[in-house]
Amino acid sequence: MSTDPTPDTPQRPRRLGVVLLPNLFTTGCLACGFFGIISAINGDFGRACAAIYFALLFDGLDGRVARWTGTESAFGKEYDSLADMVAFGVAPALIAYQWGIARIAEYGDAWARFGWVAAFLYTVCAALRLARFNARAASTDKRYFEGLPSPSAAGFVAAYVWFTSEWREPGLVGLVVLFVVPLVAGMLMVSRFPYSSTKQVDWNARVKFFYFVIVPLSLALVVADPPPMLLFLFSMYVLSAPTVWLVRLLRRPGGTPPPAASD
Repeated sequence: MSTDPTPDTPQRPRRLGVVLLPNLFTTGCLACGFFGIISAINGDFGRACAAIYFALLFDGLDGRVARWTGTESAFGKEYDSLADMVAFGVAPALIAYQWGIARIAEYGDAWARFGWVAAFLYTVCAALRLARFNARAASTDKRYFEGLPSPSAAGFVAAYVWFTSEWREPGLVGLVVLFVVPLVAGMLMVSRFPYSSTKQVDWNARVKFFYFVIVPLSLALVVADPPPMLLFLFSMYVLSAPTVWLVRLLRRPGGTPPPAASD
């Protein structure tokens, strides 16, 4: 006698803990963003920047856990976007602002206004980036992100703040770069440059021996001295898409610009 379930057989309801688990990771991302803001207000920029990277960890886990447990939902996607806006849109801008605005204001009110505008534009670009991603999620190539992902932009900004906050006095040049970094990150978020995505990586596929060496080595270097290594790694990713686009431009006959990304 067959024991296969029939279409009329009621399915067992999913356990509440399994359903809530992805949203708990999303809440962790949101909490890290909030903690980063509070830490920056209190002047603890090391913890503020570290909170952004913990938010990155939680953000990377919530979607994967939802897919592994079969608990993806429209509510979870909306909640994830709101958490991302706080952790990767508002928190990095406020951390950069808190670190540099008082120091750059010493060089004149015009520099202070420049810092305020740069931080605000980063937040606006993050909101636009998330809105565009949600609107086009169903029709875009899953292998690439259109524009710099907001978590990577946040990691880039946090890495520079963490790195410069260890200086005793970065000077005007260092402070100007501090606000250029979120400005550039914001512009790249709303650009059409295609950035490689890790969401479609086949984790069951065979891994080249090279990655068994470079990945543990990179993690060891990050643990040994986080600020410069994180700045280096995130800078490489942020500059990767514009660099590829520029190389293709130089190689094309007549210098015709290649398309930055497909719709």
